[in-house]
Amino acid sequence: MIPTVKHRFVELDGIGVFYREAGREDAPVVLLPHGYPCSSYEFRNFMPLLADRWRLIAPDFPGAGYSDTPDDFAYDFDGFTDFLDAFLRRLGVDRFALYLHDFGSQIGLRLAIRRPDQIAALIIQNGDIYEDVLGPKYAPLKEYFRNPTAEGRAKLGEAVNEEGYRDEFLNDVRPELAERIPPDLWKLHWSLTTPRRREIAIDVIAGLRENLDWFPRYQAYLREHQPPTLIVWGPQDGYMPEASARAYLRDLPKAELHLFDGGHWLLETNLQEVAAVTRGFLLRMFPAF
Repeated sequence: MIPTVKHRFVELDGIGVFYREAGREDAPVVLLPHGYPCSSYEFRNFMPLLADRWRLIAPDFPGAGYSDTPDDFAYDFDGFTDFLDAFLRRLGVDRFALYLHDFGSQIGLRLAIRRPDQIAALIIQNGDIYEDVLGPKYAPLKEYFRNPTAEGRAKLGEAVNEEGYRDEFLNDVRPELAERIPPDLWKLHWSLTTPRRREIAIDVIAGLRENLDWFPRYQAYLREHQPPTLIVWGPQDGYMPEASARAYLRDLPKAELHLFDGGHWLLETNLQEVAAVTRGFLLRMFPAF
């Protein structure tokens, strides 16, 4: 039988937080922070494929998915890192593997920098931390980074709509692979994007400029701590092409790298393949369980 995914709510510092969980409570934990413009929904099919041996936990960040959108929350990379830290403490999790995807990569790595001794392993899937190998879809962002004007910020905001979400999810995958990506992704997440959430999304996108300054820190963490790492990557990604995946080997020469025939959202186009290599990797990390 395929394990079921449980859908839960918890109050955290006055914020209603939604999260998905699968697996036994005493099993090794895999934390799954989501990317943009998504939510824990991106892991809905992945979680039950591994929940026979691991406890998988995927929260919705404040301002995303089914979590609250409080007025007094810091909607930036540090704020989201604080949230993950508090969320893990609330659940009593003190050691875990970390799945890094999209902007969840940078948030997750900030958490790893805070909790280096609690990171059992990393699984990295299309998450960028090497500025010199960013793909062509970064061009509008780079233009804004060079000249962060109000006009430039407004231009970034022009992509925060349903069509922009569709472009984010389809990205650069070939047409036959695009057919595997359900419209539910952009339809659902756009329906959850209130005017306030739209402003938050624009702030987060604009905040990527400050996040670039953290790239050397993320790389330094990897070089210093050498966490066991699996890299699963879809090269058909206008933001993070194959070179972005291989760049991790500069700091993690022992990392296991798998390139798939897919793009940014591998769990939609290459789910079974990613789950299979993740299972093999986690079995080597937790052989006794």
